[in-house]
Amino acid sequence: MGEVIYRIKYHAGASPPAGKEAITIADYQYRNLVSVIGHRHPDTDSICSAIAYAWLKNQGSDGTFYEPRRAGDLNRETEFVLRYFGVDTPRICLDVRPQLKDAEYRLAPGIDEDLSLRDAWTMMVRDEIETLCITDEENNFKGIITLKDIGQAYMNIEDTTILAEAHTSYANLAKTLNGELLVGNLEDRIERGKLCIGSNPEMMEDLMEEGDIVLVTNRYETQSYAVESGAGCVIVCCGAKLPKAILHRATEKGCAILATPMDTYSAARLISMAAPVSFRMITKDILKFTPDTPVEEVRKVMAGVRHRYFPVMDASGKYAGVISRRNLLNPHRKKLILVDHNEKLQAVSGLEEAEILEIIDHHRLGALETGEPLVFRNMPVGCTSTILYRIFGEMGVTPSREIAGLMLSAILSDTLMFRSATCTDLDRTAAEALASIAGVDMASYAEQMFRAGEDLTGRSPEEIVNADLKDFRFGDMTVAVGQSLFMTEEVFRQAEELIRPYIPIARKKSGEEMFFYMLTFTPEKRTRLLYDGEGAEELVRRAFGVDTSDGAADLPGVVSRKKQMIPPLRSAVAVEQGL
Repeated sequence: MGEVIYRIKYHAGASPPAGKEAITIADYQYRNLVSVIGHRHPDTDSICSAIAYAWLKNQGSDGTFYEPRRAGDLNRETEFVLRYFGVDTPRICLDVRPQLKDAEYRLAPGIDEDLSLRDAWTMMVRDEIETLCITDEENNFKGIITLKDIGQAYMNIEDTTILAEAHTSYANLAKTLNGELLVGNLEDRIERGKLCIGSNPEMMEDLMEEGDIVLVTNRYETQSYAVESGAGCVIVCCGAKLPKAILHRATEKGCAILATPMDTYSAARLISMAAPVSFRMITKDILKFTPDTPVEEVRKVMAGVRHRYFPVMDASGKYAGVISRRNLLNPHRKKLILVDHNEKLQAVSGLEEAEILEIIDHHRLGALETGEPLVFRNMPVGCTSTILYRIFGEMGVTPSREIAGLMLSAILSDTLMFRSATCTDLDRTAAEALASIAGVDMASYAEQMFRAGEDLTGRSPEEIVNADLKDFRFGDMTVAVGQSLFMTEEVFRQAEELIRPYIPIARKKSGEEMFFYMLTFTPEKRTRLLYDGEGAEELVRRAFGVDTSDGAADLPGVVSRKKQMIPPLRSAVAVEQGL
């Protein structure tokens, strides 16, 4: 059936559109797929909004299929949310550059290793291709044969033992010479002997050896001499008839007799082409690709070799087709809907090579260019799911319990249970309505969700820091700003002890000039800010007017990264750079 790309259980109880119960690359057009995806280092809003909007879009019947994706690992809070409402984790997507499956590669079937060189050449001419892939009955890849390989076999006139060395079947021999096997078994194979022309017995005496393959015409004495001298096979050319006595004697001697309408010259030219492709196929150092290989990488590889066609393997390692340079000229771009972000720095890799159809976001506008006009829904609210709630209402669609639960979770997470400075009345109204549909008590559920998110058990500093980390451009430099939320003082202090030594390491790994990390104690609406990088300490002082000490500063009243952390930092940088 192919690789399952999405199952309707993501829709959490909704009635699926007809024919979409289990969609595969094999039975659903890959290019009708649109990925709905949030930012890198996804938070609960990023994941839940992607799932909710894909669910909503799939309620339509425009022939397009929408799949939620994630651009990184889930944090513990989001894991709790998906587990609580019984919704599967979206597939990961780290790069949206065109892949081989976005190009028009040939879905050419593999050929059997016993196929003759002549039949392989005929296929190449018919299909206008210079390379064929050899596979077994289970479609396992075995090797390739090229037009060059066949040409070399044809031109090597000194290789008179090719049929025996290749263990050529009499079936191949008969088909190649358009002949009929009069004595012998088509399934038998030639195991010994060289090729020779039987002109007359006098010349054959010094030329022919036992087991040889002898080409003769209509001369009785030549036919008889070949059989009596122990030929392994006698090929009678020019459509000549054979006496019954010779056929009978050949049967007794174990000599195969094959009659062909071809003249001796034509038969001699073609006979080596009866050898199976396995004799000439290449099996070592073959460059192979998979449908998931980025087109850019394939181009680089192809530029360094002389071959024109390359085999493509599917996800299970089976042969899938062949790709050439020509197939890579105009690959189809992946189609995306972005949620909870609109800045290239935060987006999945390869965004510039994808086609963005929509953006649903609640952040400031970032430097993101698109080739075509698109739907851009942006509102100054605390959460992307609040915008989605309005879109659901405009379309007259009521979310399922599971989808409502995910959207509620996103709002509670992004607004810190309405404590954040970004929270609006629209967020509260949406959350109350969604809580009713999901059938949960907001206060009790929020406490469970936040406690799951702050749990440090078994977590490394790197895992905690990367759970919610975003990159931002401030003038001519980029900085990383991460955040963790805590409900209990004890865990809050444990987190600082665990994370603080790691911050300089995190900055170096990120490659950013400055690195900031917010440890936010939600009940008291305050943040302990950790930072690293040249100029970071002075920037914090100017931006917030607070004292700093040993890579840390206390920021009372600051809980929102979007509204209370980024703007002051950006303004301070702008003043410094004279922007």
